[in-house]
Amino acid sequence: MKSAHIFQKNQLAGLLEVREDGSCRFTYKVGYRGEPVSLTMPTSQPVWEFRRFPAPFEGLLPEGVQLDALLRIRKLDQHDLFGQLLAVGQDVVGSLRIEAAK
Repeated sequence: MKSAHIFQKNQLAGLLEVREDGSCRFTYKVGYRGEPVSLTMPTSQPVWEFRRFPAPFEGLLPEGVQLDALLRIRKLDQHDLFGQLLAVGQDVVGSLRIEAAK
């Protein structure tokens, strides 16, 4: 399983996990009181399950020539959305930051 810490305005909001079958889970950190990571993922629900890569995180990924450059430079597979998210996670649009969980 691969995982990443998701920060909202420099505060740890939760953990994104990607399983081998492509399904995903996002879990808000216990006691987190900040803004949700997405308007479609309110903090009132502490755990979010997805059959595939979550659209709110996929929407942070580059497209077109920027995506082509990212894939080429980082030697990433075009279907590895999690790898792409980690590659751009320090510089995504909005107030989120994504870091690999160790």
